[in-house]
Parts: sequence; C-alpha cells; structure tokens
Amino acid sequence: MAKTPRPTLASLDAHPALAETASHLFYAAALENVPAAFLKQALPLVCQALGGDYLALVKGEKGKWRVLGASGPERPLPTDLLAEVLDSDEAQLKRQWYVTPLSPHSGTGELLAAYRTWMERPEPSDAFVTTAGWLNAALAAVRERERLDQRLMRLQAILEIAARWQQTLEMAPLLEQMAATSTRLLGSERATIFLWDRAAKQLIGRPALGVQGNELRIPDSTGIVGQVIHSGQPRRVDVDVEAEQGEVDRRVDRQLKFHTKSLLCVPLRGRSGELFGAFEVINKIGGNFTDIDQEALVELAAHAAVALENTQQVEDLLHSRKQITDDAAQRVQMIGDCPAVQALRSTVRRVADTDLAVLILGENGTGKEVVAQMIHYGSRRRAEPFVAVNCAAITETLLESELFGHEKGAFTDAREMRQGKFELASKGTLFLDEIGDMSLAGQAKLLRVLEEKIVVRVGGSTNIATNARVLAATNQNLADLVRQKRFREDLYFRLNVVTLDMPPLRDRGDDIVTLAEHFLKHFCLQARRRIVKFTTAAKRRLLAHRWPGNVRELRNLMERLAYLAPDDQDKLDAPDLAFILSPASTAANALSLDAPLTDATQRFQIEYIKRHIEACRGNMTAAAERLGLHRSNLYRKMRQLEMEVDEE
Repeated sequence: MAKTPRPTLASLDAHPALAETASHLFYAAALENVPAAFLKQALPLVCQALGGDYLALVKGEKGKWRVLGASGPERPLPTDLLAEVLDSDEAQLKRQWYVTPLSPHSGTGELLAAYRTWMERPEPSDAFVTTAGWLNAALAAVRERERLDQRLMRLQAILEIAARWQQTLEMAPLLEQMAATSTRLLGSERATIFLWDRAAKQLIGRPALGVQGNELRIPDSTGIVGQVIHSGQPRRVDVDVEAEQGEVDRRVDRQLKFHTKSLLCVPLRGRSGELFGAFEVINKIGGNFTDIDQEALVELAAHAAVALENTQQVEDLLHSRKQITDDAAQRVQMIGDCPAVQALRSTVRRVADTDLAVLILGENGTGKEVVAQMIHYGSRRRAEPFVAVNCAAITETLLESELFGHEKGAFTDAREMRQGKFELASKGTLFLDEIGDMSLAGQAKLLRVLEEKIVVRVGGSTNIATNARVLAATNQNLADLVRQKRFREDLYFRLNVVTLDMPPLRDRGDDIVTLAEHFLKHFCLQARRRIVKFTTAAKRRLLAHRWPGNVRELRNLMERLAYLAPDDQDKLDAPDLAFILSPASTAANALSLDAPLTDATQRFQIEYIKRHIEACRGNMTAAAERLGLHRSNLYRKMRQLEMEVDEE
C-alpha cells in the first residue's frame, strides 16, 4: 500500500487531457441543476481522463456505503479501503483501487474511488486528487443551484399553503389540510400533527387513519414524537439504520395498522416560542428523508404553528360566544301555562327562524322585549347581535343619527364617526320598541331602509348594506294612529306581517302565582337567603290585584320582598304584600271621598267581585271559592248589588 502526499494542484501542462476534462466538467455544471444528471455526464468524463475501468462516487452513512453515481462495469467496492480513507481523510492506493476524499476535511463522507487507472504507478501523482477537487467544485455548484431552486419552489408552495391555512377557521379541516399538503410536498406516505395536552401528559394526533374518530391519543413519552416533544429538536429515522428503527414505537404502528420505515418529526412552537406539538411525516417514497426535507418541514411547521394558534383562538372565541349565547337564550323564557301564553310560545317557535317582520302589541310591562329576544335566540341569527332601541326615548333630531349613524363633522357634536343601530345589528336583530312614538319623518326614513336594506350615515354618501331583521313593538293601537294620520299606513303594513298580542298579567290567571314564585326564588338566591313561600291568603291577594304594571310590576314586587322580608321569615302572607302594593292598585283609591259610606261600600264590593270573576276568567265557582262564598250566595250578593247576573 502506498500513500500519496498531501495533494497539491496538478500541473495542467503535465496532464493536458485533464485540462480538457476540467473544461467539460464546469461546462456541464453550468447547464445542470440536478446532481444525479450532472454525475451521469461528469463521471464518464473523469473515468476516461484517468484511464480507469470503473469510477464511483460513494458516500459513507452510518456504517454503510451508498453509490451516488458510477461509470463503467460495476465492481465490488473495497469497503476496508473506503473506511481507511474516510478515517484518515487522505487519498490512498491499494490493490488497483485509488480512493480519495471528494472534499477533504468537509465531513461529507463522500469518496471518489477509481479502479485500475494510469495513476497506479508508485511515483507520486496528485492528478487524481486534483480531478476529484474539480469534480467536487462542479458538483457543489450544481447542488447549490438545486438547493436554491428547490428552496424557491418550496417557499412559493409554502406561501400558497400558508395563505390557504390562514383562511381555515376550524381545527379539524385545518389539520387534514396540513397533513395532505406535507405528504405531497415532501413525498411521504402519511403525515400527522400532534398537539400536546400537557395537563393530561398526552399527545393528540390528527389525522390518524385506521383509528376510530381519526384521532390518536398516546402518552407524551411515546416513541420518536415523544423525544421531539421533550427535547424540542427534530429527529429523523432512516430505513436502513437498525438502532433508529428500534426507537419506533411499533404499538402505535399496530394501532394504526401501518408500518413505519422512515420518519421525520419536527417541533411546533407558538409565537412566544412555547412548544405545543410536533409535525411528523412518515415513509419517504423512494428512500430516506434528507436535510432538505427537514428544512422544508421546519418551515412548514412554523407556518402551521401560526395557523393552528389563530384557529385555536378563533375556535375559543366561537366557543365562548356560543356559550354566552346559550346562557342568554336560557335566561330568556316566558313563564306560564295559560292558553294565551301557550299560543304565543307556539307562534314564536314558528316565526323565529324566518325573516318575517313581527309586530308585538301589548301594555307596558307585559314582556314585549322578552318575546323579541325569544324570536332572536330561536333563529339562525342567535349568535349575532340583538340591538334594542326605545324610539320613545330618542328625540326626533337624534333619531336618524341613532338608527343610521353619522360621519365625523356631520353636525356640531359629531366629533367622530359613529355606526348606527342598523349597522350594529347587521346579520342580527334590531328591536324597535315603542314604534308608535316615532315621528312621521323618522317613519319615512325607516320605511326606506326596510324596503332597500341600505343605510346612509348622516353627513355621508356611501350606501351601507344591512341585513338586520327588524322586530317592532308598541303599547298603542297602531290602527287608530293610522286613522288619525299619526302613523304611516305603508309602514304599518310593512311591519305588520305577523302580529303577536301580549296578554296583560291580570288575564293570565294562575300564571300570576307561577311567575311570582319564579321571581321570588330567583331573587332569594340572589340575596343569599332561604327561599320563602306564599300562604294561601297571599296567593289570593296576588290573584286579586289588577297589576297595572303587569309582569314588570310583579317582578319588582318580588325583588323587594326577597330583600326586605326578615331573614327568619319563611312564609309570606297577604299583609306582607300590602305595604308595597301601589296605592293606585286598590279599589278604595278609585272611590270619591265625597260619597256616603253606604255608596262607597257598595262600589267597593261591586269592583271587588268583578275583579275576582275576571281573574277566574268568568268561572263563577272558582270566583266564589276565592271570595269564601258558596256559588248561590255569590249570585244572591250580585243581585243585591244590582250587578248583571248570568247564572248559565
């Protein structure tokens, strides 16, 4: 065995054929950007110049040798000589084989091996080493150009991919897209994105083909992905490296009904740098994953992490909004089972998920806004805004600005642009309460918006589309207002597609007690006191009251009782209600002090009996029971008071 001296650049004058070979090598390198194609041209040129029978470019990888390219009839490689040259990093000649590092001291593990060249003579010669240096320089130029071309194409693909990912706002479809994209871009069979549940010490992988629900859950210490999660460093597993194959968790393979041969896994880090998962591709088609593949997956993972964080934030917001919406919908309910309320609930269910205009009529305090909210939360608009406007509380000069918005400087106090209620309620519901108090000028503008579904801010000129559903309510008789020319007839018919009549509380019979108990329980819990009950006398007193303020009055009464009743009191009797009943609510207040006692007593008895009969919806037997009389005695008393009696 002979060792060559440390190579120096050979004299081209001594070897004119090599000069021509160098020219051809660099010319081919200038035209090619695929290393395999370049080597297919270059190695025969080098082999011919050296006069050898066989020339091979080999690479030592993890104890094995891989041929990157060759020229001439294939021959068994001198593996012992290759190992010696790899260790010594110097050219050596042995048994007709001349082997030299392609790039000394580079650590690439690439060697150029020639068999039976004219440089086998024992005299010193650096021509072979020099030629290897030229080949290395030319090949490096091709590889760099290939790397840049691949990186450019990869970045273009990644930018397009990232743009699509940013538009996906649901986690499951996003993970599916990421897996499909990475398998296509990196030429792998499968891909999985693992999200780290630190609290449960689990990795949740999707998509997981072959697993029910397409989701894989494994301990965060499992296999290669577990190593990546805990180390924060990428890992690769090659097909032909037994030690690395032993690190693959075959239990997961069996669960997935799949066999992992090669694997590449990189960490997923958020904007803050916190590690929250891993991105894994499995089974490179046609070999092992390369450094370029790893670089590509690292870049993909960076974009994936941003998209996943954004999607998680959006999902969290959507979940929170849904939860808030569901909570609000549960709080909006109509208590009671009287026929009028049952019919009302049935109508609300039918019209809720339509875009029909609804006009809600009823006295103050009957719950018109509650019904409007029930319609909103029962529709597909439930997650969008519900905006309520009290038309009676807005002056005519501010009505247009309030409903349609204004631009900055539109009038004296318009210091900044402001959106109107129609814009704020876009895609949701706009509730116009006390619509009967709106001015005729305001009605005309409202009608235009309802017909065209376009608003223009005060002081502006831009048409702004609105898709708000309008619900209107009033305690006035709009038909009478139309006849009196105080309400536009065309707006009346535009709003009055469906009419809902709210029954006054005095006509809802036993619903009064049901509502009172509901409100009282609610406010007792709020006041952190034990729940109190009504006595039979208290219930009769509630049913006998006229409730001019309707449900609002009843609710306020129960709130006061819950907070003002003694803590040790567990029963509420009729006298407990008296001190908070409105003076105007008793019949005595309607009597004139100028009337004699006999006349006043007669009037009180007539009014008292009438109210009991109305509260029982004409059921004389029930009214008599409430009054503590037999039915026949009630009729007799009514005749004595000269009241109209219909014993049938």
